[in-house]
Amino acid sequence: MFALIFLWFGISVPLVFVGSYVGFRKPAIENPVKTNKIPRQIPEQAWYMNPIFSILIGGILPFGAVFIELFFVLTSIWLNQFYYIFGFLFLVFIILIVTCAEITIVLCYFQLCSEDYLWWWRSYLTSGSSALYLFLYATFYFFTKLEITKLVSAILYFGYMLIASYAFFVVTGTIGFYACFWFTRLIYSSVKID
Repeated sequence: MFALIFLWFGISVPLVFVGSYVGFRKPAIENPVKTNKIPRQIPEQAWYMNPIFSILIGGILPFGAVFIELFFVLTSIWLNQFYYIFGFLFLVFIILIVTCAEITIVLCYFQLCSEDYLWWWRSYLTSGSSALYLFLYATFYFFTKLEITKLVSAILYFGYMLIASYAFFVVTGTIGFYACFWFTRLIYSSVKID
């Protein structure tokens, strides 16, 4: 208990104050171009630019980058096998970061080309939707590889996989959002307005 109190008051609390100090000292984020106060009407979009469709399509590629390695990770967690190729897992994580950034930037570019400027949440959800496929794969893994018959064990499995899917959603969504944020600032800072 003393170790937890030390971690809280010795590490977490000072880091909160350091973070707030650094955050208040940084200048506010400024837009690279002047924006209009009145929002423009978004024109009618093509069927493939429907937000639900583009979000679901955007999650396939990041999940495809990790699903083979995901089999080995799930096997090591749920079937008590050893996992010892962490270097390759790190390489797959780097590929996941690049894939999330690329697919989100491409879909954001298509969205901006069709004059839809509401990219903030869609960029987060586009790469974050790969967590839905992760949970579906975990469900497939449950019914094909595991021999769990008890209800409590199944609830435990799906509870843990729901938490893991949510963490994956937050990580991949954050990667996609920051990639789009950097991309839009880069392209709009190149625009010359007289």
